[in-house]
Amino acid sequence: MNDLTVIVENAKLAFAQALTPADLENAKAQFLGKSGHMTELMKGLAQLSVDEKKTRGAAINLSKQAIEVALNARRQAMADDELSAQLRADALDVTLPGRQRGQGGLHPVSLAQERIEEIFRSMGFDVAEGPEIESDWFNFTALNTPEDHPARSMHDTFYVEGGSITAPNLLRTHTSPMQIRYAVQHVKKYRTAAGHSRDDLFSGSMPEIRVIAPGRTYRVDSDATHSPMFHQVEGLWVGENISFKDLKSVYLNFITTFFETDDLKLRFRPSYFPFTEPSAEIDIMFQTGPLNGRWLEVSGSGQVHPQVIRNMGLDPERYIGFAFGSGIDRLAMLRYGVSDLRLFFDGDIRFLSQFQ
Repeated sequence: MNDLTVIVENAKLAFAQALTPADLENAKAQFLGKSGHMTELMKGLAQLSVDEKKTRGAAINLSKQAIEVALNARRQAMADDELSAQLRADALDVTLPGRQRGQGGLHPVSLAQERIEEIFRSMGFDVAEGPEIESDWFNFTALNTPEDHPARSMHDTFYVEGGSITAPNLLRTHTSPMQIRYAVQHVKKYRTAAGHSRDDLFSGSMPEIRVIAPGRTYRVDSDATHSPMFHQVEGLWVGENISFKDLKSVYLNFITTFFETDDLKLRFRPSYFPFTEPSAEIDIMFQTGPLNGRWLEVSGSGQVHPQVIRNMGLDPERYIGFAFGSGIDRLAMLRYGVSDLRLFFDGDIRFLSQFQ
């Protein structure tokens, strides 16, 4: 029986020395394969007597079972080692600090708008907000826009449900409707106190109207410098003796403060807008930097048209003023050196994070 004990011990040693599944299968073949030790022993039973076969066969079966137990134990140990190695490789170090969410910030256009509001507040202007879905009256008619003006076309303006055929609703094409809305409310405060009826034009004394109206506007337009949705700031100053000189002074003060430089020039080019008379485009030219020497259009402006003054409920014989409309997106592009307007609205974190 000593030979069987030796074979079992040799099998356990061979299994223990196997480092890979292939090594283990080779060791198995030495003892349990077709030419293995245990198979050869079983073949030798044929030469024994019946009684010896029973005794010897039982002993061989016990040894074979012991070898199989050792083989399975080694297989399981190798599988456990492989799993442990994989778990170690994929393990997370929970002692390290977790990844924090990035801190958000204002959009560059919002930063530009806040800066504009701050500058004009410092000059005594109110900041007004109004509806983005406007009536045809406030968006066009009250601003002296003719019925056949191209801006009223569906190729230029987004019309929405509501209103009527003669008075449709639309997405406002500029923030200029706030001129009328704000002025009407302003005049209303002093009309009753002065004893004026609601049908006549107010010519009594009242504080000047100074207001800007920043916000989103919409037009059917899209390219590198235009977007169907864009931001505009409307400015209005109405009083008894407000002239183009005041417009130039206010806008020059604003633009030099916004860009934090005095090294720029301001130019007024004659133009046409139905709600101002006379009208002018405002251009600026930087004296230094990559845009040095180029005239850049930044705003439309002019003296408020007498009919618009009337639509505010004021007497144009006494009250006069100026208005301007600037693209906030355009100003932000110039301030931050952005060449394509669409970058502001692509939502690319890599781009937007530069402004935080």
